[in-house]
Amino acid sequence: MMRVTYPAVLALFVSGCMSITVVESGSVDDVQLAKSSIHVAASPIPDYQRNSTWYTDAQARVSRAKTSGKAKNVVLFLGDGMGISTITAARILAGQREGNPGEENRLSFEEFPVTGLVKTYNVDAQTPDSAGTMSAIMTGVKTKIGVFGVDERITQEDCQSGQGSELLSLLDIAELAGKSTGVVSTARLTHATPAATYAKTVSRDWEDDGEMSDEAKAQGCTDIATQFLAAEERLNSQFGSGASNGVDVALGGGRRHFLPSSVEGGHRKDQRNLINEWESANPEGSYVSDKTGLNAVSQMPLLGLFNGSHMAYASERAEPGSEQPTLTAMTLKALTLLQGNDEGFLLVVEAGRIDHAHHAGNAANALNDTIELSEAVAAVMQNIDSDDTLVMVTADHSHVFTMAGYPRRGNPILGKVISPWSDEPTLDEDGLPYTTLGYMNGRGFRDHGDQLNADSTYAEAPTTGRKDISDVDTTRPGYHQEALVPLSAETHGGEDVAVYANGPGAEGAMGAIEQNQLFHVMLQATSWEADAAARIKELSDQR
Repeated sequence: MMRVTYPAVLALFVSGCMSITVVESGSVDDVQLAKSSIHVAASPIPDYQRNSTWYTDAQARVSRAKTSGKAKNVVLFLGDGMGISTITAARILAGQREGNPGEENRLSFEEFPVTGLVKTYNVDAQTPDSAGTMSAIMTGVKTKIGVFGVDERITQEDCQSGQGSELLSLLDIAELAGKSTGVVSTARLTHATPAATYAKTVSRDWEDDGEMSDEAKAQGCTDIATQFLAAEERLNSQFGSGASNGVDVALGGGRRHFLPSSVEGGHRKDQRNLINEWESANPEGSYVSDKTGLNAVSQMPLLGLFNGSHMAYASERAEPGSEQPTLTAMTLKALTLLQGNDEGFLLVVEAGRIDHAHHAGNAANALNDTIELSEAVAAVMQNIDSDDTLVMVTADHSHVFTMAGYPRRGNPILGKVISPWSDEPTLDEDGLPYTTLGYMNGRGFRDHGDQLNADSTYAEAPTTGRKDISDVDTTRPGYHQEALVPLSAETHGGEDVAVYANGPGAEGAMGAIEQNQLFHVMLQATSWEADAAARIKELSDQR
């Protein structure tokens, strides 16, 4: 689709007003224009979204921030489950791998000039999930646990309750503004975090039609993989032909949700092959399934599905012979392709397997995947202009992952606690050594040696109580830390997470902020809302 340049505009919304007046940015006072104009520019964002208290409060807070410049591009990195304790431990591990004590080290994004704390709760959950949290980041409105792209008026799993509650995401707005868009994840593309960029659903579990009830399908709801394919048509139906050309670059796992059950590994009961359908709809595009194919691609659109379910952990993908690309390779490929659009781009990158390693109680993989995210951020920073690109790094939620016990400086972060006053491991009241890192709950102790796949824990029942780890090498990748409360899987944590920002508008992320404020930091750093309004009018005038 041809991309057209439009001037910066000021877009104001009046419910029910369908006419558009485009006003040069800064030419009049915003409030006076709102009061005096009969015809104002129509924002593409629906009024129930813009009038939400979540939306207006966050919008006002960001508006008060002292920022300079405008961002043409936005890159959002999301470490799924990357709480502050995870960042601290990963920083130390990365430093120790360089032969240093580790504590003095910095991950790449810790060099960013702006840092804030983000409150992650969902409207109905003190400790959140990835769906409601990423939805807040992408729409500017908090919502319920287990859903995304819809507001809090919905009832989970109730298809009809979501109809009329759909929210416009930042990716939707970027599409309407004529920007290129990309989504990269080491999780399934249909999983909560990446899917919240393009889909609307009252159940995060509806990744394919086989996971939906007949009632939901009869009421008009569609599964998330189908929504990926239909994202372009959804916006074109709503805003007019040519409004969107779909997600330009999408890379991750989740192939099974795109394939019919009649094909090995496929899950779809409707027997649709969405990969074939995507290729038919995008004859100039490329579908790839391994890193060799990814390396060969030189144009958009691009769809890459590198595994049936989630991609492998970073440690596995780094092994010789692995055909799954690194997060850095996927991110740089997406960045290179998206940069071909002079109008700008949005790139959302998720390190999804940090979360899965924590759920499995395996710190080694969680930290490895955090370090991989840091490397991807560093690669982007070397290949963008910070004067016109806002880069933010954050997490959707934390985990019950602890770092404690008075270990001495430079003590191996994956090792047993050795205090500054001894050369032997510190013992607990039962005479047993313990590790610096642990979990408040989860599946508990495993000694899986050099096993790189953290999911190996699920082959065994959870273990309870303390274990004698005197003769166990806890620094090996297959070690799973002890947990206090035995559960089928470790849980998320409810404390604040961090946000790191660099580039135009970054100052809006300072302080202790609500998670949905991150959307407004990105939106107000750009002119995308106004660009979208002007472009929709232009397309309407051409019809």
